Amino acid sequence: MRITRGVLIPTLLAGGIFAQIPTAKQQAPEDLTGTWVSVVTEGWRYRMITPPKGDYGVGTWPVPLNAEGIRATNEWEPAKDEATGEACKAYGGGGIMRIPGRVRITWQDENTLKVEFDAGTQTRLFHFGGTPPANIQPSLQGYSAASWEMPAGGRGAPAGGGGGGTGFEIAGTPRPVNGAQNQRAGTLKVVTTHLKPGYLRKNGVPYSASATVTEYLNRTNESNGESWLFDTTIVEDTVYLQGPFITSENFKHQADNAGWAPSACEAR
Repeated sequence: MRITRGVLIPTLLAGGIFAQIPTAKQQAPEDLTGTWVSVVTEGWRYRMITPPKGDYGVGTWPVPLNAEGIRATNEWEPAKDEATGEACKAYGGGGIMRIPGRVRITWQDENTLKVEFDAGTQTRLFHFGGTPPANIQPSLQGYSAASWEMPAGGRGAPAGGGGGGTGFEIAGTPRPVNGAQNQRAGTLKVVTTHLKPGYLRKNGVPYSASATVTEYLNRTNESNGESWLFDTTIVEDTVYLQGPFITSENFKHQADNAGWAPSACEAR
């Protein structure tokens, strides 16, 4: 028996039965951490300024509102939001990525990405391998379940790079050029639920507590040293939308935390 155990235990150890399961941080196919600045390349009139009341983009960057969504949009009153302490409704999980500003991404722990915004001084947490706790209450940022999605053929090259920038930039093209450096190493998928009602745009275009927000985030690295983060966002909401609302937000990596300036939410 002693001989059998002496052979068996090393074999089990060598086979990895007792090996620790890698954390989300260890499995990360690309590094999303650092400070990123918004680069506004599309939807300028809906992101850089607050659109007029009732403007949900008919014919130009439209939100696919149903009749109830149109009714709710036309009833928007920013003074009411300010009076009721709801000035942050445009800064919730369904709309915060479209608010121009800076985003700072760090690992809170081995399985949780922390995403901070200087616009509205908001924080989102991306939970890997988790499910919403029992009896979780809706909140402005909701509960975000995250997972890594790997492309066919492996992880790809490691990410890196840096760049500068001011509070936001307006560019003529939303995507960097194709090249060997910016092949996708992997995609971060984030599904957010348990949201409080909020706004897709600052002029009261609504999403409800039933909304689901699905995001796909990718980093690319350019031959000129720039690194970019792309967030494709899909909002689905049967209460106010007649179809998915799909947008793409672009961010450029900064070499440091310069320009980080947390600010309060603005209802107007």
